[in-house]
Amino acid sequence: MAMPPVRIDDPADPRIAGFVSIKERDLTGRQGRFIAEGTVVLRMLAAAHRAGRGIAAEAILLLENRLAGLADVLAEFPADLPVFVADGRVFDAIAGFNMHRGVLALGRRDQMPGRDALLAALAAESLALAACGLSNHDNMGALFRNAAAFGVDALLMDGSSCDPMYRKAIRVSVGSVLTLPFAREGTIAELIERLQAAGFALWGLSPRGETDIADIPPTPRTALLVGTEGEGLPDKILAAIRTARIRQRPGLDSLNVATAAAIALHQVARTNGRI
Repeated sequence: MAMPPVRIDDPADPRIAGFVSIKERDLTGRQGRFIAEGTVVLRMLAAAHRAGRGIAAEAILLLENRLAGLADVLAEFPADLPVFVADGRVFDAIAGFNMHRGVLALGRRDQMPGRDALLAALAAESLALAACGLSNHDNMGALFRNAAAFGVDALLMDGSSCDPMYRKAIRVSVGSVLTLPFAREGTIAELIERLQAAGFALWGLSPRGETDIADIPPTPRTALLVGTEGEGLPDKILAAIRTARIRQRPGLDSLNVATAAAIALHQVARTNGRI
């Protein structure tokens, strides 16, 4: 169980410096650290910490009236993990805005496997999701949540995609960012090359796709590729790989990227007997 809680009465207390002005610091970066927000994400952080795969909790900050109800979650953390509590006025002053959830944790992402190492470690039968140029943290978080729901083994992004360790992305993912292996590096051309070299049947999702997603054949290794919000995958990419579409009624340009990924992942996971 985590340490007995320490009460914080001063927002400038150096012991909680990592929690100060979390919105502002989301924009400037945390040098390998991240903020986990909410009860469900806190529980996922505990699971990731126990798994010992590069995700570690460093401290927890709670609104004092949340403490009793979180005893079971706190028991999942190491005994030496600092737990701080504060009243509503001090808590909001620390965070920099009204934090009605009242549950924050400071975590650290240590050195994790890069893209090539992650691909090399995947099983002979694997499902991967790849993303090109995703810039919206809500969509990024939803993408991780959907990937976890349908048994994706790795989520791979090019370097132009936004950081999944951003606080909002972690929250929207319901903590899946902390447990699903991922890599974010390089260009989309390099990522496609690596996936194909690793034996993945790669399918780009597009409203103009040549194949209906229901007709994607089962393969030991399948990867789906989604593009940036609005524009989708570039024509140059679509011309170089196999493409698949989701049938929909006419009149709407396309589905949200996370929604499209969820539908396609569900279909491919069923076809490959993963769900």
